[in-house]
Amino acid sequence: MIQWRTGVVDEVRGRWSGVVEYAARLPTGEQVRALGYVDIVGELAPGTRVLLNTTALERGLGTGGLAIVVAAPDHLPPARDVASFHGHVVKARYTPSQTMVLGVDEQDSEHHAVLADADDLSGMPVVVADLHSALPAVIAGARAIRPGTRIAYVMTDGGALPIQFSRTVAGLRDAGWLEASITVGQSFGGDLEAVNVHTGLLAARHVVGADLVVVSQGPGNLGTGTRWGFSGTSAGEAVNAAWTLGGRPVCSLRVSEADPRERHRGVSHHSLTAYGRVALVPADVPVPTLDGPFGERVREQARRLCEAGGDRLTLHEVACDGLDEALRASPVGLSTMGRGYDDDRASFLGAAVAGRYAAGLLAR
Repeated sequence: MIQWRTGVVDEVRGRWSGVVEYAARLPTGEQVRALGYVDIVGELAPGTRVLLNTTALERGLGTGGLAIVVAAPDHLPPARDVASFHGHVVKARYTPSQTMVLGVDEQDSEHHAVLADADDLSGMPVVVADLHSALPAVIAGARAIRPGTRIAYVMTDGGALPIQFSRTVAGLRDAGWLEASITVGQSFGGDLEAVNVHTGLLAARHVVGADLVVVSQGPGNLGTGTRWGFSGTSAGEAVNAAWTLGGRPVCSLRVSEADPRERHRGVSHHSLTAYGRVALVPADVPVPTLDGPFGERVREQARRLCEAGGDRLTLHEVACDGLDEALRASPVGLSTMGRGYDDDRASFLGAAVAGRYAAGLLAR
């Protein structure tokens, strides 16, 4: 189901890399927030008539609960000579908004020769996380002990497909905390485009020259409250890809002390399922040394996770000293499931210790 609405742009409310947020007025007189991706619809002036997709807005969804500008029928972007465009990788395939990109790994790419036979990450640490909100915390943890680390981000297609939706990535790039972003699968808009997680990881190593990679889905993960019905299973698949290519997978645990849902308290069932059941290869599991009964609960859950995997998963208790300061110094806001740092400190420390541990591997 798609809810189509027409509207008129009232004003520009804000902008970040590749995105403009508009206030658009519906025929009913209601004013709504509407995102326009510049590469898709161009820059729109007040008074422009627009076609909107309001499905998520009307459903009241969280992360994506706003209108999306599909097109401005009277102000279409200039036509391009498709024949002169070298890329042929189509993303968001066979949808009305499908887009063509030049993949880093395809024949017309300047990097094709580098990646044609690339098959090894040479032990590069790959931190895998469930939620997009873990990204700045992982990087903060890594930079706390190795400030000059070259970090790349591989975004999978479990959440938002356009990376421009993420203010986090834009802010981390602007601050110099992130060397490059790579969009894989159906996601698009990164500094580099890749066909899948495997070539995305190889591009991070051999094209970007990254020391460390973070892999997660984009903003807006999907969950159904069932054992297997959540988009974060892709975290386990990314662990498999990293190990298969000779990388060092590091599992960032999704931890919460404030989530009202019991299945996400302590170590989330998403992490327990993705790393315990979907991932099938050796990996490191850093766990924060939190205080009190909650800290012991998290460590016990992590111990059970690793024990259930036999000798496949290795538990590492990682101290949190200095990480509060590192996290508060983040150039982008820290927020997960609508909760900030002071609301759910354990969530961000759980991700930060994965970054700290992964960066520590670089010194060995």
